[in-house]
Amino acid sequence: MIKVNLIAVKRKKKSKPLPTFIITMLIITIGVSIVMAYLFFFFNSRLSAKKAEFAAKEKQIAELKEKIKAVENFEQLNKTFQQRNDIIEQLSRSRSVPVKLLDEISNLLPNGIWFQTMTVSGDNVSIDGYGFTNTDIVSYVDNVKNSKIFTDVYLQESKSTNIGTTPLYVFKLTFKIKV
Repeated sequence: MIKVNLIAVKRKKKSKPLPTFIITMLIITIGVSIVMAYLFFFFNSRLSAKKAEFAAKEKQIAELKEKIKAVENFEQLNKTFQQRNDIIEQLSRSRSVPVKLLDEISNLLPNGIWFQTMTVSGDNVSIDGYGFTNTDIVSYVDNVKNSKIFTDVYLQESKSTNIGTTPLYVFKLTFKIKV
């Protein structure tokens, strides 16, 4: 007797292997994704480092600008100090000039001459005065001309006048001081 089984038997189908194209593409996609993730984190960390370096450089620039400002302030103060020092030195050098001038003028002054005004402007000196005689005035002018510290001696005016009942001579004398 032959037995025939009419009940359908479920058979397992053989699974078809995945095509190699899909496997290859899957491996390549995973590899590229890993490389992209690595590059993303690598460049992100470099970007963070560059931002930190940039911030540090900006901070350093700000500090250097403050130092430059301090140096400029120091240079300005130094320049002001130097100008004041030059003025003080000039005053100390010229301090002795009026003393020498008055001493020399009084040493050269003969009897019978006196001054009304004396004006000193830089190295120019102008004297207005009186004398009893014109000879006394000429003697004084000659004394000033022979002096070692006076130059360009010029008697501008000498004229006769009366003050009260006394006859006098009024004179104007200019000269320069050798410094």
